[in-house]
Amino acid sequence: MVRPQWIGMLLLCLVVAGVFAWLGQWQLGRAIDTDPPPPGATEQVRPLDEVAAPGEYLPEPLVGQRAGTAGSWVPGDFLVVESRFNDGVEGYWVTGQLRLTTPERPTSIAVALGWAATEDEALAAIERLEAEASDPRVLVDVSGRLISDEGPLPPPSGADPQTMTRMSPAALLGRWHDVDDLDVYRPYLASSAPFGGLTAIASPAPDESSNVNWLNIFYAAEWAVFAGFAFYLWYRLARDAWEKEVEDLEDLDDAAGDEATAS
Repeated sequence: MVRPQWIGMLLLCLVVAGVFAWLGQWQLGRAIDTDPPPPGATEQVRPLDEVAAPGEYLPEPLVGQRAGTAGSWVPGDFLVVESRFNDGVEGYWVTGQLRLTTPERPTSIAVALGWAATEDEALAAIERLEAEASDPRVLVDVSGRLISDEGPLPPPSGADPQTMTRMSPAALLGRWHDVDDLDVYRPYLASSAPFGGLTAIASPAPDESSNVNWLNIFYAAEWAVFAGFAFYLWYRLARDAWEKEVEDLEDLDDAAGDEATAS
C-alpha cells in the first residue's frame, strides 16, 4: 500500500470520493427547504403575472395557488372537457380562452369556468357564454386556483376524435382561434366563481407539503456510499495485488523445494 503506484491510486480515490461527497452535500442541500412558503400561502389571491409566466412550468410550491387576472373571452373557444368530478360526481367542465389585458404581446390562459352534470347543461352554458363574449370590449375578472397542465390523452375508443378528458392547455391551444404570435400559460386557472350559469368547481386547498424531500436524502446517502466504495475499491485492488505476489512467492518456494528434493 505504501508503494508509489498504490499511493497514486489512493490520491485518485480521494479525488473521486471528494466529488461524490460534494454531490451528496448538494443533494442534502436540496432535500431541505430552508424557506418554505408560510401555511395558507396558496389561499392568498395573487396577481397571475407574479405567480407564473407564459410558456413556463408552474413550480411545485405554487401548484394550487390562488391567482387573479382580467381579460376578455375569445368567441368560439368555449370547449367541453369530459370526465370531470365535482365532489365525487362525474360531469363536464366548460373551458374558455381568456385573452389577458395587461401584457403588451397577445397572451392567453385556459380557464375552467364551471362544472355541469350533463353535456346538455354544458352546451347550454356555452351558448350563454358565446353571447356574452360577442363584444370583445367586455372585460371580466377571473380568480381561481392555478393548476399544472394535465397533459393530453387520446379520446376513448369509439368516441368522437375531438373528445377531451384531460384539462390540457396544450390540447386546447390546438383548437383555439386567433393564436398567431400568441403567448400561452402552461398551467390553467380553475375559476372560483362559475360563469354561464354553471356550478362552481370544487377545488380544495392543496395539502401542506413537508419541507423535507426524502428522495433527495436517499440520493445523498447513495453518494456517501459511493464515496466509501472508492476507498474500499482501492483497498481491495491493493490486497489482491499483495495476495498475488504472496502466491507467486509461495509457488517459487515450492518449485525450489521440489528441485532440492529431486537433486
